[in-house]
Amino acid sequence: MKWVTREKVKVDRVACPWLIKKFVDPGAEFVFLPHTTDWASIHDGTVYDVPGCELGHHGEDVSFDSILKKYRLADPALSLLAQIVRAADSHPSNPHPAGEGLRWIAHGFSALGLNDHDILAREFIVYDALYAECQKRATA
Repeated sequence: MKWVTREKVKVDRVACPWLIKKFVDPGAEFVFLPHTTDWASIHDGTVYDVPGCELGHHGEDVSFDSILKKYRLADPALSLLAQIVRAADSHPSNPHPAGEGLRWIAHGFSALGLNDHDILAREFIVYDALYAECQKRATA
């Protein structure tokens, strides 16, 4: 399935493809379009992390949260990871302290001048490692 979002990925637009590939759609194809795209006109694929879409930001929730809810992913480690992504991508009232580090990592990858697909390829290992740590801490 095609998944469509804005170009110039950072936190949530890297975390969501990682989540989608690992837990929702292993064969997912990601398409990154300009911020000026008319998102309502996209009918070939699932739109995520753009203003006004179902799988976007709602209140303090980021797109990662929206995907967890829609696909009923109740893994405690994913819930912990969602707190970190939320803290790195937005300004929740009670941010997880690891969020700041994740924000720095995301902005660092962005500064390398890579295209969006290369950022995903390189940064997914960061999410694999973070998820592994969340698994340990969520069961402790």
